[in-house]
Amino acid sequence: MAGDSESASTGSVDTGSAATGSAITRDEVAHLARLSRLALSEDELDVYAQQLDSILAHVAQVSEVAADDVPPTAHPAALANVLRPDVAVPGLTTEQALSGAPAVEQDRFAVPQILGEEQ
Repeated sequence: MAGDSESASTGSVDTGSAATGSAITRDEVAHLARLSRLALSEDELDVYAQQLDSILAHVAQVSEVAADDVPPTAHPAALANVLRPDVAVPGLTTEQALSGAPAVEQDRFAVPQILGEEQ
């Protein structure tokens, strides 16, 4: 893309094409589309170039704000599980559980057989 070999090897983000002032050009989008095996129309190339340029501008803006004294975070607010305490409550008795069953066999729900016997 528009970045020089030094920025590619160091992993830094190229923040713009000097001539256009944009972070990504239409030709670069076309190149990325070819590498990704995407068939983009001329209109789609223009739209994606504008959208990617906007995204890269926002990334650059965030990069300017980032400071060494700010620890990396995954979420702006501390996340904590909010759980109620476990309270043991009595369940149904066997008779209560089976009282509405259409068929009962040996204190269990009777269901139709779904697996055949092996031959």
